[in-house]
Amino acid sequence: MNRKHFIRHASLAAMGVVASRYTWANNRTTGFPVVRIAEQQRRFKSKAVERVIAEIKNGIGNKEVAWMFENCFPNTLDTTVDFEMIDGKPDTYVITGDIDAMWLRDSSAQVWPYLPLCKEDPQLQQLIKGVINRQVKCILLDPYANAFYKDPTKISEWKSDLTDMKPGIHERKWEIDSLCYPIRLSYGYWKQTGDASIFDEQWVKAMKLVVQTFKEQQRFDGKGPYHFQRTTAWATDGVPLGGYGYPVKPNGLICSMFRPSDDATVFPYLIPSNMFAFFSLMKAGEILEKLNLDNTLLNELLKLSNAIKTGLVECGEVETKKFSKIYAYEVNGHGSTNLMDDANIPSLLSLSYLIPEYSKDETYLHTRNFCLSSSNPFFFKGKAAEGIGGPHCGMDMIWPMSIIMRGLTSNDDAEIKLCLDMLQRTHAGTGFMHESFHKDDATNYTRKWFAWANTLFGEFVWKVYREKPHLLN
Repeated sequence: MNRKHFIRHASLAAMGVVASRYTWANNRTTGFPVVRIAEQQRRFKSKAVERVIAEIKNGIGNKEVAWMFENCFPNTLDTTVDFEMIDGKPDTYVITGDIDAMWLRDSSAQVWPYLPLCKEDPQLQQLIKGVINRQVKCILLDPYANAFYKDPTKISEWKSDLTDMKPGIHERKWEIDSLCYPIRLSYGYWKQTGDASIFDEQWVKAMKLVVQTFKEQQRFDGKGPYHFQRTTAWATDGVPLGGYGYPVKPNGLICSMFRPSDDATVFPYLIPSNMFAFFSLMKAGEILEKLNLDNTLLNELLKLSNAIKTGLVECGEVETKKFSKIYAYEVNGHGSTNLMDDANIPSLLSLSYLIPEYSKDETYLHTRNFCLSSSNPFFFKGKAAEGIGGPHCGMDMIWPMSIIMRGLTSNDDAEIKLCLDMLQRTHAGTGFMHESFHKDDATNYTRKWFAWANTLFGEFVWKVYREKPHLLN
C-alpha cells in the first residue's frame, strides 16, 4: 500500500484488518483493553523485552502510560519482523507496519531501542544482526532506493516511476538518511555487543557504495546518475527539472532529493541529513580504523566527511533577529534558505538525539527554540496538543514522533512531563502511537499501525523511567 495514499485515503476496511489482529477485551486488572497482539500470533518473543515491560508496569504509578508502553515498546517485534537464516547468516526483514516494505531508515529506528538488551538475550542479538545483514543486501541492490521487498523478484506498484527501478525495490526515493541509519545501527550493535562479525566483505562493499553515492550527490562532476519523476498530482512526490531537483552550488554538501518523510526537498542541501551523514561517516571511519578493514576506503571516507563539514560551515547556519544564529533546514549554496522543521527524523529538533554532541551546542539550542515556535510553519498548536508536522500529512496534523523527540531531547522536567501528558491524551483510546493526528482532534489520525512511532514511544518512556521516574507517577 502506498504510504501517501494510506495517509490520505485510509479505508475503514483496511483499518479493520489491522484492528482484527488485536484482542479487544477488558483487562480486569488494569481496566484498560488488551490491545497487544495475542502471544501465539507474535512474530518474535524476547524475554529481555518482556522483563522491561513487567518492570515498568510494576514500577510506575501512571497505569495508562504503563499500558501504552506494554503495547508500543514490543510492537516492532510483535508484528513487523521476519527472521530466518540464509546461507548460514541471520537475516531479518522488517516492515514499517501497514506497508509490506522495508525502509532502511524505519527498520534501523524500529530495532534501535532494543540494542541495550542484546547482551541478556542472544536471540534478540541475532535478530538485530539479521537486520544489519538484510540492510547490506538492500544497499548493494541499489544505494539510491529507500524501501525494499523481501522477495527480490517482486515488482513494485511504482514500476512506472521515471527512475532506474528494479525488482525487489518498493520505492526509489533518494534520501541521504537511508544510508546513514544502517551505519548507526551497525555501530550501535558493535558497541553494545562487541560482535565485529557483521563487518564482513559484504558490509565493506556496501560502505564503498555509500561513499560513492554520497560523492556522486556532491555534484562536483555534474548532476550524477540519479533522477526521479512520478506521474502524480501530489507535488511532494515528484522532483522538478527533469527529476534532478533545483540547482545547487557545489560546496561539499550532499544533495538529497527527498526528506526522511519521503517528501521532495525544496532545496537539495538538506542540513540535518548532511549533519547525520557527517556523523555517520565518522562512526564508519572508527569501525574501519579500529578493525583495520580497508585503509583506502578509510582515507576516502575521511576526505568526504571533511568536505561535508566545510559545506556545513559555509552555509548551514542562518542569523535571525528572533532566535539569533540557527541551523537552516534546507539550502542551495547560492544563498537561498528554507527555515522550517519537519517531524521526521533526522530533523533539526532531533539533532541532539542522533548526535549527542549537539546537546550543548548553542546554535542547536537556538534552533530547537525555533522549531518549537510559531516561526516554524509546521509547528501546530491546538486543543488536543502542540507539536511539529510536515507536508506529508498536511497542515494542522501533528506527529506524535515530534512530541516524543521533544521529550527525548529535553532535560527539563516540566517539558518532559508536558510531552508525556500530550502523548497520553492523544492516542485516541487505541493504546498505540499514530503517524499524525489533528491538532484539535486526536481521533482524527493517520496510520493505525506505525511501528517506528510505537517503538520510539517505548524508548522515551524507558529513558524517563531510568532517569526521571518521578515523572511517571
